Amino acid sequence: MRSGSRRLLLASLFCLGLATGGAEAQRVGTNVAGDFDYYVLSLSWSPSYCEAEAERADRFQCAGGRPYSFVVHGLWPQYERGWPEFCPAATSRPSEQIVRSMLDIMPSPGLVRYQWQKHGTCAGLSVEGYFDLVRKARDRVVIPPAFRTVNRYVTVEPGAVENAFRRANPGLAADAIAVDCDRSRLREVRICMDKALNFRGCREVDRRACRLNKVVLPPVRGG
Repeated sequence: MRSGSRRLLLASLFCLGLATGGAEAQRVGTNVAGDFDYYVLSLSWSPSYCEAEAERADRFQCAGGRPYSFVVHGLWPQYERGWPEFCPAATSRPSEQIVRSMLDIMPSPGLVRYQWQKHGTCAGLSVEGYFDLVRKARDRVVIPPAFRTVNRYVTVEPGAVENAFRRANPGLAADAIAVDCDRSRLREVRICMDKALNFRGCREVDRRACRLNKVVLPPVRGG
């Protein structure tokens, strides 16, 4: 094949996302269900949320009787850069049965419904399949013993929190976990997983980690 014809062919292949030689195929589209690269499991420190949000906090989570500590905020499909959200889906709301079944690991019915609408719809799964995967992802992670019961205000280094999670979860690399904070409190621990729920690196999430030297963990209610 002449060089000019070959260049035209390669140009056409690149436009179709079919060229080889290390070029990435074009994405199906933005906010298309099932078209994403990996998941982020977000584990929220519930006492920080309740303290920071105060009167705006979800009353089911923050004014009820259960002493929530780390809870599942969500399981979020991610692109290598950015994320999809609010993808078109046949089902807009999970059933009340599914909502109730998740309340042992997710702290409020409103959160369960919203996480489906914003993130679950982008997973390319049924409602049942998505929340089954949320539970499997949560079961994949061991919460370090030091964070299971906190009965007073504790000051910690974000790096120490990350290291505690890594020790409790063999195979969890430094670039697969990020500690998130506000101006003073630990807010979340975010763990990256591939579609089979194996730990995997995620540079973009890791770059957004907390930069404070120390953060506060408010105590668990009734702890």
